[in-house]
Amino acid sequence: MADNNTIARPYARAVFELAKNSGELDKWSDALAAAALMIEDGQAARFLEIPTLNFGKRLTFLAELIGAAGTAGAALLGTDSRGRNFLRLLLENGRVTVLPEISEHFERLKAEVENTVDVTVTSAAPLGDARMAEIATALTNRLGREVRLESEIDEDLIGGAVIRAGDVVIDGSVRSRLESLTNALVS
Repeated sequence: MADNNTIARPYARAVFELAKNSGELDKWSDALAAAALMIEDGQAARFLEIPTLNFGKRLTFLAELIGAAGTAGAALLGTDSRGRNFLRLLLENGRVTVLPEISEHFERLKAEVENTVDVTVTSAAPLGDARMAEIATALTNRLGREVRLESEIDEDLIGGAVIRAGDVVIDGSVRSRLESLTNALVS
């Protein structure tokens, strides 16, 4: 059986092309993120598996659930014919549960087109605005893309930071340095 990422990739690519051609990347991004949240919860997916529900009721339920998320993008999946057709296709092929992966792949494609990268900076303590600006500037220069920073706190790091930008991981944490030192001493 193929994994969810393999299954999600062609759906994400198709939706991405539709969104790009219609100039609605942000709307579709928002819609897919809302749909992913609904499905990740698990309750909606379990409800959709009830054998007594006919296809029409499943589609209506899914469209209304996502459309009720209250965002402009979510309404796209709930009321727009293209959005409903996308949901119909997922339901027909039993692929509703891969909506979170579809959303992730869509975001990667969108980031490529927009020449952006989402970066997570994990540190032991909160970083100030000046430090975050320094990190953003350095990463923009290194990666050649616009950087969107998100900050996380992990008190187990002791000090330093771990930076994740797509596939790039820069581990400047004290914990990592101590582990390297321990390994060097033990060897």
